[in-house]
Amino acid sequence: MTEELTSKSCTPCRGGIPPLTPEQAEFFRAEVPDWRLEDDVHRIERKFGFHNFRDAFGFVQAIAELAEAEGHHPDISFGWGHATVSLQTKKIKGLHENDFIMAAKIDRIFEQAAKA
Repeated sequence: MTEELTSKSCTPCRGGIPPLTPEQAEFFRAEVPDWRLEDDVHRIERKFGFHNFRDAFGFVQAIAELAEAEGHHPDISFGWGHATVSLQTKKIKGLHENDFIMAAKIDRIFEQAAKA
């Protein structure tokens, strides 16, 4: 399903819909196993490691471009050799399929960066 997630695009999320249940969130999280469910299943997070600051910064730049294209923006912190990405659909104060679509696409960016 990871390929299925990466083939999808984020859909505009309007408020008023419920966030994913813990069971639904775990179903999607199984497709992006390096991500952790956090805050009582209201967000997902992953830490990434790099060899230097430049690689971490390039990764963050690639995520920023993806976020703009998808219209879904993660919280990111980074520094020398590391980046942490957190996803949550703020309009519903919880998780949506969009968060897992982004996670799968971010994983793909990381895999491509590791091959370079």
